Amino acid sequence: MSLRTRVAGGLRSLFRSRQADRDLDAELREFLESAIDAKMAAGLSREAATRAARIDLGSIEAVKDRVRDVGWESIADSLWQDVRYALRTLRKSPGFTAVTVLTLALGIGANTAIFSLVDALMLRMLPVRQPEGLVMPVSQYPGEPDDEGFSWSVFEGFRDQNRVFSDLFAVSPTRFQVMGEGLEEEPVEGAYAIGTMFPTLGVQPAIGRLFGPRDDQTAGANAAVAVVSWEYWKRRFNLDPAILGRRLVLNGTPVTMIGVVERGFSGLQVGEKTDLWVPVAMDTTRRQPSRRLSDQFGFNLMGRLKSGVSIEQARADMAVLNQSRVAELALMSGDRKWLQAKLDVKPAGGGFPTLRQVYGQPLLALMGLVGLLLLIACTNIASMLLARGAARQREMAVRVALGASRWRVARQVLTESLLLAAAGSLLGALVAYVGAGALVRIITSGRMVGLPRGIDFQVQPDARVLLFTVAIAALAGVLFGMAPAWNAFASVPASSLREIGGAGETRSRRLFGKALVVVQVALSVVLLSAAGLFVSHLSNLRNVNLGFQRDSVLLVTLDPSGSGYKPDRLTSLYREMLGRLQAIPGVRSATLSAVTPVEGAGASRFAHVDGSPENPEERRRLAMNSIGPKYFATLGTPWIAGRDFQFEDASRPRVAIVNQAMARHYFGDGSPLGKHVTFDGDDKPYEIVGVAADAKYLNLYEAPPRMVYTNAFQEGRIASTFALRTSTAPSAITGDVRRAVRDVLKTVRVAKVTTMDDQVNASIIPERLIATLSGFFGGLGALLAAIGLYGLLAYSVARRTSEIGVRMALGATEGAVTRMVLTSALGLACAGLIVGTPIAIWSRHFAAPVIENPWVEIARRDSHLTVDAALPIAFAAVTMIAVALVAAYVPARRAARVDPIAALRSDGN
Repeated sequence: MSLRTRVAGGLRSLFRSRQADRDLDAELREFLESAIDAKMAAGLSREAATRAARIDLGSIEAVKDRVRDVGWESIADSLWQDVRYALRTLRKSPGFTAVTVLTLALGIGANTAIFSLVDALMLRMLPVRQPEGLVMPVSQYPGEPDDEGFSWSVFEGFRDQNRVFSDLFAVSPTRFQVMGEGLEEEPVEGAYAIGTMFPTLGVQPAIGRLFGPRDDQTAGANAAVAVVSWEYWKRRFNLDPAILGRRLVLNGTPVTMIGVVERGFSGLQVGEKTDLWVPVAMDTTRRQPSRRLSDQFGFNLMGRLKSGVSIEQARADMAVLNQSRVAELALMSGDRKWLQAKLDVKPAGGGFPTLRQVYGQPLLALMGLVGLLLLIACTNIASMLLARGAARQREMAVRVALGASRWRVARQVLTESLLLAAAGSLLGALVAYVGAGALVRIITSGRMVGLPRGIDFQVQPDARVLLFTVAIAALAGVLFGMAPAWNAFASVPASSLREIGGAGETRSRRLFGKALVVVQVALSVVLLSAAGLFVSHLSNLRNVNLGFQRDSVLLVTLDPSGSGYKPDRLTSLYREMLGRLQAIPGVRSATLSAVTPVEGAGASRFAHVDGSPENPEERRRLAMNSIGPKYFATLGTPWIAGRDFQFEDASRPRVAIVNQAMARHYFGDGSPLGKHVTFDGDDKPYEIVGVAADAKYLNLYEAPPRMVYTNAFQEGRIASTFALRTSTAPSAITGDVRRAVRDVLKTVRVAKVTTMDDQVNASIIPERLIATLSGFFGGLGALLAAIGLYGLLAYSVARRTSEIGVRMALGATEGAVTRMVLTSALGLACAGLIVGTPIAIWSRHFAAPVIENPWVEIARRDSHLTVDAALPIAFAAVTMIAVALVAAYVPARRAARVDPIAALRSDGN
């Protein structure tokens, strides 16, 4: 017999078996209707007749199962029948099915959404050739985070003298102001790159060519070429191949586009989209040498290991090369602590890890939280399935008594659980898509110090995310399906058939149902305590003493590059600009500065202070900020002593204002007024004329830096951020500010407009993210625990209706019955608290890295940031007791309203 004949015969047999099964199902439905009619004719009520007919139908279904087990149908067809029967069963209970699927969708969707972020930021590799062979050198100054920036001369030394890299290249991220024929002017995230970058990575052009080593050899016109990303080519040029040879203007310098990078490659920083690359030999500022000829710019370095070279060998080789670097830095800066600086070599297959360092710990903490949420959901559904299984216990016993195998019965119940998990995963995928998109918008909404300016990444379902969703759905289905499947497997036919209304439920099963609720409460305690911890931490950050008032301050940053104004003229126009801004209705005061709080400390230099010699080993740089008059009044920074800057200082000797941290370090309890500070390399001292309160500039964790403020109008120093304190909403005057800039500074571009409040919020995005999500997940977990507790109590009250009727007939009051139900609920809640509290205390160790913020390794101990570990746990305990009482209210009221006579009569029937 040919293979085709055997396959055709098998398909016909399978079709006939399925058709026979459908015919048998139709006959069973007809039997059910006729049986009900016959029993009603015998004097039974409609309800009693239906119940009796269904018992008979269950017997026939059991015979049908036994026939299948003999081997009349294939295993595949048997499984298909299980699925069909499960679908019919779930369709008969639409409320239960909907609640279960929605619960699973929330649990699976939350896990998938967080995992998709973990995948995008922490697991993805660069789309380049053999990314696992890429590494990056990082410098480690004592007590500070890893520094990825190196000067050009250091890069050349590492590149030419190392023995472990097949190639080492350098890239310097920047932002270009791009103009072109038919294009609107816009800022574009770009980078200066050495010509060996693309060949080392194995990146190919989509069209044209990518610049190479020969483009690094000369500066000027010959190096004025650019390469753009595929996404930028599509967005700005609609994939037009005619862009090759077309001119763009970057920061006022014409360049020629020579190629487009292949699709998928958008830079070396995870989460950062680079749209344009130019050679390091090129100068796009017209005011300074190219990055290849200057040591003033920082470069990120990345290399590819030689074949057979391990990362440990690379670290040893680079440690030797680092000795000359740190010795030179210590000599040039006068900071001998540089001699203790280390150089490490880290894997770079996933790109530069800046975003991973910031969001890695919060995302891992969120993965733990959503895992707890899914466990709560699984125990909740297991409880509901057990209660539902108790109502079907007699049906299962009839099947077993008539010959169906216990494995077949258990498989049927487990099939229902897996179908619920599958439906939940489908809806959960939609929840994950929406949730992940919202999380990406939160992450990319702010600008944190030390992060790329162009944070932009996409969360797309790839093979890992899909496999994760399938795996977690299957795991969830097995977790909450095992208990009811075992319950069905262990059904004893004789005892189950004797049970009436579930009164014969065994003690072990009752205890197991209560144990599931206790587990839900315990997990909810852990989840709520973690949420309380993160929310409390965020609240403390919001209430920390910033040293300024964040409300009602508008920040306007200008970009004078390419404006054509000379420094003296620009200084004069800025002074006029302050007068125009001060005259805008609703503006209380206006000033300008080089940097603003929580934006970065700005420049820093070593200095000598009168009467305060320092040990060379203990010297630290002083932070600097060029500001205008009324700076402290505008920002709301308290004034301590002395006077503010004045416009008249422009014709006077140099003056400076210091903060309290600087004054305490150098003068102790003495007054710094009248003393002088001289920066290294500068022969003119500054006289200290004022002292202002400390303010935070880098982030909310730092101890305020030792700060020296100089007058921006005294020596023509360029400070281009204007700050306005308003008596109205800052957004209400934005239009007036833009018009004033156009009138006074006609060729100066407005680079950014924001508020101080938004700037502070943008600096704590990870903390806001984890506090918001943990609070939501904690509330959802408590809700699921309440549903589970309510279901158990409602089932218990229904099962004990006769007992409650007897109690009330013998004199029990409604209050006593209510207390009985509430006491049962509180007992389960207290048991959950006893189990969950030690776990919550232990799990706090996992939250510590997030709260302590490992991104900041220096001076982050602020008394306002201390979080009491007991308060979140106490909050969780009180919340769960309240949840238990609320969940028990309806069953308690139902129990108290039981009619003793009706209950006893129902029991007699």
